[in-house]
Amino acid sequence: MSPITVVEGRRLALTNLDKVLYPATGTTKGEVLHYCTTTAALLLPHLHDRPVSFLRFPDGPDGPRFFTKNVPPGTPAWVKTCEVPGTSAASSRQVLLQDLASLVWAANLVVELHTPQWTRNAPGVADRLVLDLDPGAPATIVECCAAAGWLRDRMAADGLDAYAKTSGSKGLHLIVPIEPASAERTTAYARSLAVAAAAALPDLVVHKMAKALRPGKVFLDFSQNSAAKTTAAAYTLRARATPTVSTPVTWDEIAACTEPAQLSFLFSDIAARRERHGDLLGPLLDPHRACPVPTAPG
Repeated sequence: MSPITVVEGRRLALTNLDKVLYPATGTTKGEVLHYCTTTAALLLPHLHDRPVSFLRFPDGPDGPRFFTKNVPPGTPAWVKTCEVPGTSAASSRQVLLQDLASLVWAANLVVELHTPQWTRNAPGVADRLVLDLDPGAPATIVECCAAAGWLRDRMAADGLDAYAKTSGSKGLHLIVPIEPASAERTTAYARSLAVAAAAALPDLVVHKMAKALRPGKVFLDFSQNSAAKTTAAAYTLRARATPTVSTPVTWDEIAACTEPAQLSFLFSDIAARRERHGDLLGPLLDPHRACPVPTAPG
């Protein structure tokens, strides 16, 4: 029989807590749930009012994985959901993780958490701009850091403040708080940055998606600003060989990075980083930090 726990007055049946999800580290499902619970104060503000998509990996990263945006069958009635416009006339409903009980329920499904750049109050109207720096082997996050420094300076010249986190996989995400703007306008500006970076750093950056162009370079993916796209949320665990986390990092850490291991963080690293840095992405939650999206050239 599954143990029952009460979280903020909600009864939850937690399953298979001794199941090893990450064989490389022996990390169990119970430890994953403990991480999500103890990190909720960091996680929840970045999920608030954003429809959540799940990458589920119930048998660990080596087992089946499946991506879902729709509300999963069996979702408790008390878990909040919202209607999300579709690409056709039809709309769908997605989960909102607004409180600790909902987060623990989702963690029990064993998921990566992904969110769009907009909130439920303004679907398709971005309040964040994101650039996904994805290295093509043999390039690593070290090369991403070099490209990130150039992009930070370029955006600063346009009046934008960029904040950074690891993807929890191979690369970096740069995130900018912006005044509400259409996904089309945000994507156009992000594309112009990618084109400019590829022109300025031709031996380091590519902006086209063709895989043949990417070995040894950093692919600057601007497409995640599309209203239909999502990005791994800050502090989410990833379905990788080890329990890595999409972790906010400082610009000093980026500038000093010479080895990929320097910017690879496990779930067990996050508590100490929280004590040292607080939430490095906290400025994203402050509406006074938002700046207008510049008009893309052309």
